[in-house]
Amino acid sequence: MPATAEQPARIPLALHRGDTIGLVAPAGPWDEEEFARGVQILDQYGFKVKIARDLATRQNYLAGPDRHRADIFHEIWRDPGVKAVLSVRGGYGSLRILAAIDYELIREQPKIFIGFSDITALHNAISQQTGLTTFHGPMVTTLAKIDKESLLSFFDTITSGTCRPISDPSVEILKSGQAAGRLSGGNLTTAIHLLATPYEVSWRDKIVFLEDVGEAPYRIDRMLTHLKMAGRFAGIRGLILGSFTNCGDEELIWTRAMELFADEEVPIWANFPIGHGKRNMIVPMGSDAVMDSSSRMLSFPAPCCRMP
Repeated sequence: MPATAEQPARIPLALHRGDTIGLVAPAGPWDEEEFARGVQILDQYGFKVKIARDLATRQNYLAGPDRHRADIFHEIWRDPGVKAVLSVRGGYGSLRILAAIDYELIREQPKIFIGFSDITALHNAISQQTGLTTFHGPMVTTLAKIDKESLLSFFDTITSGTCRPISDPSVEILKSGQAAGRLSGGNLTTAIHLLATPYEVSWRDKIVFLEDVGEAPYRIDRMLTHLKMAGRFAGIRGLILGSFTNCGDEELIWTRAMELFADEEVPIWANFPIGHGKRNMIVPMGSDAVMDSSSRMLSFPAPCCRMP
């Protein structure tokens, strides 16, 4: 079952220093020290933080029961004093609450929403159900782990309303070319589990980026092959492979991607600074993007946030 028709694009309001960022935990539990360091960084950059009373609840590999995690998500999003919603950690669990999310609330109160990894499930569901631009980027527990450029990009993007071009000399151009289209994708393992659901976003006419962590090359191969066989790569404008952290020999993954698109004029990049590595640049999902292989630059021609 292919994805249904998309909602019209809409963008959230940018932040000012002093605004409140609300924290949500839609997936797994976290390390308390990493959490504290992330909250400290938000404070150092001039933002207030709202932490729900029972945010730290745990249930095995989840940050509490499904209903609890969904309720906190709604509590934070509904609060008029909260101007942006930031995920604490990925792991697993977002998929389990997609059907419980109040997408009408998100549609009526569009806010900056940030996360990556397992949060890919929410990015895609929110995009498909509301059309809101969301942000694939660092979470509370990774803010202290990323490099300075990624951290500065994070705060600059959410306050300036624009996402500056990303250019990195370490990007590998596997297949050259230029492409333009809305940006979509995220974590490969999570994205593949959205196939044939109401939360799957069509990749046709999109620039698709994918990343993952802790998956052997043969598993990445299997997932990419599955997507190709299912027709989900049909009509994409470009493919960007981010970091595949602790996934073995990344060149095996790159080779498989080139094999899958051998007969298509689709630019393919690899080693792009998105994912579970030290470099994790924030990018606006659902925004127009341009791939320029000659400069190894991914740019975003339109604002990703409205200025208050």
